[in-house]
Amino acid sequence: MSAAIGTEERYDVVIVGGAIMGAMAAYFLTSDPAFTGTVAVIERDASFARSATTLSAASLRQQFSIPENIRMSLFGLEFLRSARERFGAETDLSWHEGGYLILASDAGLPILQANHRVQQAEGADIDLLDPAALAATFPYLNTEGLAAGAYGRSGEGWFDAHALLDCVRKAAKRQGAQMIAGEVVAIERAGDHIAGVSLADGRRIACGSLVNAAGPRAGRVAGLADIPLPVEGRKRCIYVLHCRTELPRLPLLVDPTGFWIRPEGAYQICGAADPVEDRDPGEDFEVDWPLFEETTWPNLAYRIPAMEEVKLVRAWAGHYEMNLLDHNAVIGPHPEIGNFYFMNGFSGHGLQQAPAAGRAIAEWIVHGRSVSLDLGVFGYERILANRPHAELNII
Repeated sequence: MSAAIGTEERYDVVIVGGAIMGAMAAYFLTSDPAFTGTVAVIERDASFARSATTLSAASLRQQFSIPENIRMSLFGLEFLRSARERFGAETDLSWHEGGYLILASDAGLPILQANHRVQQAEGADIDLLDPAALAATFPYLNTEGLAAGAYGRSGEGWFDAHALLDCVRKAAKRQGAQMIAGEVVAIERAGDHIAGVSLADGRRIACGSLVNAAGPRAGRVAGLADIPLPVEGRKRCIYVLHCRTELPRLPLLVDPTGFWIRPEGAYQICGAADPVEDRDPGEDFEVDWPLFEETTWPNLAYRIPAMEEVKLVRAWAGHYEMNLLDHNAVIGPHPEIGNFYFMNGFSGHGLQQAPAAGRAIAEWIVHGRSVSLDLGVFGYERILANRPHAELNII
């Protein structure tokens, strides 16, 4: 429990944001025998009804262009596969290794090939298929305009985000982490040190270390400590479809036009970024129906002709936490404010990389460095220097 000082509470580590990033940081901190301190996880949306975690497509891949991203997702794969050993035999995350299929036109082929070489070097099980192999493996595809596709034979797929979040939070709580419902509205900074936070209900919580795990609101949370962080929300809509025609072995398919689609039980789900979207949506969770009808559906029906007769069942909108500098994570300690830690800006691949991010933050706090993986390329220093380290496979 926290130590009370008058009306003030104090924890050794305060984590702002209680969805998958904050939960993983708390889980790995409280799992480390070398950590003997106290942890509080503060979450403004205790129902997680508008969380980026629970509104995501909950998928995992190794098809990235940067080795460190592949390594983080490989640990995410290990975490999912070992969930029953970690959390109990009854754990069911509905992990389905259906694979990713990232398609490329002639213009995109050199990047796909270069990425594939990086993925092979990191041990990812990805095959590069030419149009003939694509047609033979996925006969429902229209391969016109395609030069190749990168297909994950194993280790890629999708899972139940709600179940993962629930079991990680419960495990962290069993191990001593305190879960606090509240909104951080102020951060007390004393020079090169964060002293504590204030909540909207008037509570003040002092801290030894502060972790920013605030998802799409991470830029605003950093701003409370006068720390610039180019992370904002971007709205993404997911549409639930029913296709009358069976699509055997449909993977999570990503088209050169920008849409993606994958199975979801007896249905399919799909989405695409709005090509003109350039603002933080704030509290806007309205579905963009014209985006589907005017752009996504025509592209989808062209690539998979059976989708011409698809039924739109329902849809929802969620928010990506987009790093506007380079679409990559910002993770680790602030170089000057040593007790402020980032785990932000994953730009759509945060859920799958949360286990590696949580482990890294715990290692930085307890051991002074990221022991398991060298994640220095994602440090805040590149933000200060305006030096992008771009990920080329953003979905």
